[in-house]
Amino acid sequence: MNKNDFNEGLLGFLDASPTPFHATQNMSMMFENAGFIKLHEESKWELEEGGKYYVTRNDSSVIAFTYPKSAKNYTMIGSHTDSPNLKLKPNPVIKEHGIVKLGVETYGSPLLNPWFDRDLSLAGRVSYLNSNSEIKEVLIDAKKALAIIPSLAIHLDDKANKERTVNMQTDISPVLSTSGDFEFDEFLKWQLARHDVLDVKEVYASELSFYDVQKASYLGLNDDFIASARLDNLLSCYVGMLSICSVDASRPMLFIASDHEEVGSESTSGASGSFLENTLRRMFVDYDEYMQMIRTSLMISADNAHAIHPNFPAKHDSNHAPHINKGSVVKVNANQRYASNSKTISRFMNVASELDEPIQQFVTRSDMGCGSTIGPLTATRLGIDTLDVGLPTFAMHSVRELAGRDDAHSLYKIILGFK
Repeated sequence: MNKNDFNEGLLGFLDASPTPFHATQNMSMMFENAGFIKLHEESKWELEEGGKYYVTRNDSSVIAFTYPKSAKNYTMIGSHTDSPNLKLKPNPVIKEHGIVKLGVETYGSPLLNPWFDRDLSLAGRVSYLNSNSEIKEVLIDAKKALAIIPSLAIHLDDKANKERTVNMQTDISPVLSTSGDFEFDEFLKWQLARHDVLDVKEVYASELSFYDVQKASYLGLNDDFIASARLDNLLSCYVGMLSICSVDASRPMLFIASDHEEVGSESTSGASGSFLENTLRRMFVDYDEYMQMIRTSLMISADNAHAIHPNFPAKHDSNHAPHINKGSVVKVNANQRYASNSKTISRFMNVASELDEPIQQFVTRSDMGCGSTIGPLTATRLGIDTLDVGLPTFAMHSVRELAGRDDAHSLYKIILGFK
């Protein structure tokens, strides 16, 4: 796939995936179109050699894999479906001062200031009871700009440009309406009806997130950049998804996109949970075969990397400062916040060199904290050799992030270069 087609597909995927549920649904559809067979965890698996399969958990995490059976040296790509955002509280409606606003809770560690004065919509999963007393679930996406978090005018806050802080409880409730008769359950039923769900006896629960309706786009004098929400980490999800869809079933490859990385991965559908291990053990029931597979495979943990910011260069170690559109970034940390080691780095460098694809290295400043990824979690749980790589990004955890138009396609080619 050429770079232009790759990036056009990326923009569409970003716009169509406002929540982990939607991202998982869209990837599942892609796998179906590529000939993957859906498996269900609650059913018995009858895997056939030469098959391609995928399985989801909690509608928010997905694993796809080829099954050559005899070949056990898997190339695995790991990413995560979630991004920092503002999640709606269960009883969100606040009516005061002639305004209806909705209470939210921060998910992960979002940069909050960029959320002000943005056109916001709502999307996520809703559970309801139908007329047959069955609990059903459906994904909704309002798409319409429903709300906004208005800034306080500069005249009322003379310190706004000097030392502005954001109170997560009082300052970031999105404004929805001036109509005092707004009822949240009726709003949800209206949204369900818009999604052709009419048989609703009672709405039980929802997991809804606000998102910025501005679409992903190219940006820059020569379209150097891609600007979008949720680049961390849908960018890596897209790379991994297209990689496994581009190989035939004779090649051992696995892709996993886990939920809840931004809050520690400790959930049934997170990287600290059992989803990947359960799947691998069902693929290789014999323990010796399972261990052979683990010890001959490589996990590439793909998560975004901090590009050196041109206005804040001192925030980087100058010898390990990645640049946008200069290639994939190998991430290293002596304290195992990243799982890369000399063995796994060498394998990645060798493939990139053979393809003449550029790579960079990132090490955080020694006097600054270092984020982590699913890499160390997966390496610890499975005992699999792991490499942490990323794509250079500005404004990570903002409501709108910035990456290069060249880097994701380059990583895609490197992954396909592994044999």
